[in-house]
Amino acid sequence: MPYDVVIVGGGPAGLSAAIRLKQLAEEKGHELSVCILEKGSEIGAHILSGAVIDPRALDELIPDWRDAGCPLADTPVTDNQHWVLSKSGKWGLPHLLTPPFMNNKGTYTGSLGNLCRWLAERAEAMGVEIFPGFPAAEVLYNDDGSVKGVATGDMGVARDGSHKADYQPGLELHAKYTFFAEGVRGSLTKNLKVKYALDEHVEPQVYGLGVKELWDVAPDKHVPGRVIHTQGWPLDDDANGGGFLYHQANGQVALGFVTWLNYRNPYLSPFQEMQRWKHHPAIAEILAGGKRVSYGARAINDGGFQSVPHLVFPGGALIGCSAGFLNVPRIKGTHTAMKTGMMAAEAAFDAIAATRANDTLDAYQSAYEVSWVAKELSKVRNVVPLVKKFGDLIGSMLAGITMWAEHLGLRMPFTMKHHPDHASLWRKDLVTPIDYPKPDGVLSFDRLSSVFLSNTNHEEDQPVHLHLADPDRPIAYNLPHYDEPARLYCPAGVYEVIDEGNGPRFQINAQNCVHCKTCDIKDPTQNINWVTPEGGGGPNYPNM
Repeated sequence: MPYDVVIVGGGPAGLSAAIRLKQLAEEKGHELSVCILEKGSEIGAHILSGAVIDPRALDELIPDWRDAGCPLADTPVTDNQHWVLSKSGKWGLPHLLTPPFMNNKGTYTGSLGNLCRWLAERAEAMGVEIFPGFPAAEVLYNDDGSVKGVATGDMGVARDGSHKADYQPGLELHAKYTFFAEGVRGSLTKNLKVKYALDEHVEPQVYGLGVKELWDVAPDKHVPGRVIHTQGWPLDDDANGGGFLYHQANGQVALGFVTWLNYRNPYLSPFQEMQRWKHHPAIAEILAGGKRVSYGARAINDGGFQSVPHLVFPGGALIGCSAGFLNVPRIKGTHTAMKTGMMAAEAAFDAIAATRANDTLDAYQSAYEVSWVAKELSKVRNVVPLVKKFGDLIGSMLAGITMWAEHLGLRMPFTMKHHPDHASLWRKDLVTPIDYPKPDGVLSFDRLSSVFLSNTNHEEDQPVHLHLADPDRPIAYNLPHYDEPARLYCPAGVYEVIDEGNGPRFQINAQNCVHCKTCDIKDPTQNINWVTPEGGGGPNYPNM
């Protein structure tokens, strides 16, 4: 199937790129074929974010979005609070201490999945072809080494590799340019980075794991537009992260907890840290009388400015979280993802209009380097390394000083480095195991009941999409050294160590996978490789 542009991923970056391509084609009177491949069962099914969204890119892309039925317009942010938590208390960080670009004036809170569904309707109305349930499983190359397109995964393959009665081979989609908008730790993007040495001269990407729930709260607890961020308890200086509570439309609060994946203790469980956080008196007060209605988890890029790889290669480009444009201290990346999709679209349109194909879109790379995206990320480039190096209290103070300096035009004469998350774990004999309280079923819950609320489903009789480079390593190496940390860092109960009397064995419950990618990131020997499962598998988030 030939197209002018194929986009892998129907998130905010991919959809913005598709819409911008069609806008340009309409403006210039140029025919342009564009398609989006989305691995989820529908657009938005795999989208998970807080989310408080800066509308800057949306204003550029669709200026009348507030009056055009966009669901994001329902809840502007009206109140912004930042709490520092101790085990039983809190104090609010005064607004005067934070640089102006850290406030949430002019932002909106809502479901990013629903925003993507709305964008998809706009894209389809403009002629974009969208194929949900079709994951791109392989990059195709021309003889000269440029990207030719992608192939979707085969359907109807049994766990043993044989073809079932409903077997359908994958499709090849060829394009003049292919955009990779897979989100964090994309399986194809990983291969492209290696093939084209895209991250050879940048710092390693680092990550956090966000665990999120959606609650219907009591009417007297709900303040539409109120945004709360927390730091401190329950994490200590051996781990970093923080929580959020966003009062959104329809009496709901989106709340979650992000644990940076550089933590040292292999007994730490990001899922259980989130459950424990909800028992803080200030959090529990908001949730009292409420009901949890949805659950999900997703890794996020924390590397920022110094971890953005080279964005272009012959025949294609990285956009959105495939490259990593999250502004960590602002906890926002939708606007930057959308803008990079738009910049890539503009470069590709010009190339196609000039009858070029499969070359390198250097205009996109150049546009990014002088864009407000790069300027915004540069201002906060040292925040994450400072907090990791000096701890939550001192690191946050130093980060605040650097952000104020950058805001006042005093550029710091240094850019700090990152260290890969998988290399940070200490051996189990050097740490103290963490005794997490049992869930009470009111505020805190277990993983399996949580996965149920994510509507996760995979066809059981299909090849396991979590590949082990060495099947013996979990038991032979990870278990004696780290007590096999996959059992704890996975927020969906995918990994277990089971002993049925014949010695321990490693079990992968792939049907539970919510596609968060944490295992691909945090495994200490990088033994786990996440690849796309059969199309449509995974979570089905209705309003996340």
